[in-house]
Amino acid sequence: MTGPITPIASITPLASIAPALHVEEAGSDGPLLLCLHGIGSSSAAFAPQLAELSAYVRVVAWDAPGYAKSADPEGPLDLDGFADAAASLIRERGASAHVLGVSWGGVIALRLAVRHPDLVDSLIVADSSAGSGTDPAKAAAMRQRAAELAELGPRAFAERRGPRLVSPDAPPGLVGRVVDTMAASVRLPGYAYAAESMAGADLRPEIPAITAPALVLCGDQDRVTGVEASQAIAGALHRAAYVIVKDAGHLANQERPEAFNAWVLSHLRITARIPERP
Repeated sequence: MTGPITPIASITPLASIAPALHVEEAGSDGPLLLCLHGIGSSSAAFAPQLAELSAYVRVVAWDAPGYAKSADPEGPLDLDGFADAAASLIRERGASAHVLGVSWGGVIALRLAVRHPDLVDSLIVADSSAGSGTDPAKAAAMRQRAAELAELGPRAFAERRGPRLVSPDAPPGLVGRVVDTMAASVRLPGYAYAAESMAGADLRPEIPAITAPALVLCGDQDRVTGVEASQAIAGALHRAAYVIVKDAGHLANQERPEAFNAWVLSHLRITARIPERP
């Protein structure tokens, strides 16, 4: 279980945590928006945000260490290690960032805000939770995923898991894109490190210490973490708005990008004072 810690000012250089970290970037002006994907995904998940939000802010979406086009980390990473990698990425590109995390990315974002509050201007946490360590059965199931990936291989693993990430009425094309993205993104050992970081995380004691303003969103048909987990995050934060995204599953940012982006823009207009129009 992850326990409360004191925020730290210095971190290990990014190159020693995750050499050759790949990012997708769009937009050259405005505040930095760092996008952290879910455990079965990559920067490709943020194509709608890179395309639309980059007219207002500088959007950077990573492939987490050990995922997609990013190199494998030099050793095992826990949740703090992934958070520190994100912190290094922010420092390489500026003084601070607004951080958007989906699912596992949301857990990393919350941990980042605790460890490095000076780097986080605001949080957007979508379809996420306080970690799988909140429940022994969830933690055990999360740890089992690495063995499942090893047994099935990335394509069959993605075909088994991908369809559940969207709502039952999602367009078939979206299901195919989600499966293709997962198949191209997950591999060992990176996925195993990510799964263990989730299995060992219970951020419930830490979330109330976060001072950054936050927007918490969740698809109304999220069958993975569910609306209750997002409600618990929003309720524990000091400054948070909570939004249900209608007709969306676990990947609300991909399934309902227009509505999702509109809420993010509304949040950024308040926290980053971006203009109504670019």
